[in-house]
Amino acid sequence: MLTKPKTKRRRVYHMKPMTLGEIAKIIDAQVEGDSTRLITGISTLQAAKPGDITFLDNPKYRSYLGSTKASAVILSVADRSHCPCDALIVKSPYFAYATIAHVFAPKITAAAGIHPTAVIGKDCQIDPTASIGAHVTLEDRVIVGKRTQIRAGSVIGQDVRVGDDCLIWANVTIYYGVQIHHRVIIHSGAVIGADGFGFAPHEGQWHKIPQLGTVIVEDDVEIGASTTVDRGALEDTILGRGVKLDNQIQVGHNCQIGENTIVAGCSGLAGSTKIGKNCLLGARVGIAGHVEIADRVTLCAETTVMNSLKIPGKVYASGIGQLEYADWKKNMARFRSLDEYMRRLIALEKKINEKGTGEKPHDK
Repeated sequence: MLTKPKTKRRRVYHMKPMTLGEIAKIIDAQVEGDSTRLITGISTLQAAKPGDITFLDNPKYRSYLGSTKASAVILSVADRSHCPCDALIVKSPYFAYATIAHVFAPKITAAAGIHPTAVIGKDCQIDPTASIGAHVTLEDRVIVGKRTQIRAGSVIGQDVRVGDDCLIWANVTIYYGVQIHHRVIIHSGAVIGADGFGFAPHEGQWHKIPQLGTVIVEDDVEIGASTTVDRGALEDTILGRGVKLDNQIQVGHNCQIGENTIVAGCSGLAGSTKIGKNCLLGARVGIAGHVEIADRVTLCAETTVMNSLKIPGKVYASGIGQLEYADWKKNMARFRSLDEYMRRLIALEKKINEKGTGEKPHDK
């Protein structure tokens, strides 16, 4: 019988060891334990080994705390009594983990300059601190800001402006006239500024409508791999400051996404959708065209939005969670019969009412 060989977990980065006290200063934590203990890596509660630091934020993983092999755990004071090793006490363990992960993360940089295989159009303005990778194409009049990196194979169209400290990963396509502000990250395969889905019906045929707007990506936006953001038809498509888009999202023409809104993977926003600030959209959310959503709204995974949501801070959900197949079949059969069940219920209530119970039938 063949057995799968065991693979040793290895790090894809090399970090300089830090003491627990040094880490505590970075995340403003209270040390409980040996502040001189050396930390050489970061991992999960389950996978950690001696030398690693880990964290506990979600109560769902509390059962792993007692058996972790980590040298230290970032956690809240409420969980300290269950921790078997040194601890860093903070108010927000997840944010503290995110902060220290930046310190441990590999620094993937590219040398400033233009690779000899890059194709540079006329009248481009490229800051000398920027990096233009192999086989990149910059069409005419492209502007690239300070310390921005454009990785191999990306294509940047005419009159595009890319600000300072941006990172455009390999094989990104940015169409003509798009404006990318500062500290923007765009992952591989993303397409920014393609034509919106605009066609006019006439005499049995669909006639293309020119898309005359562009896309504006404001500061500190991150766009996931293979996500597409269409240019506006007349108005511009706008991603507000701090917006985060996951992988494989479709943003239709004229959409406006407010500051610090985050959208999970495989969601679709039809044209002219307007989403407020600080909203959270789960995976596979679908929003119909010309819908407006207020600030701080949460849409749970697979929610379908057909009408505007105008009350800030609300949480919405739709769809059906998983069921065993046999139960799902029975429920779907009942769902198809809801109209018939309602007619029978109204008829039954009418008979009861006629017998003098005083109850009123439900409105149809």
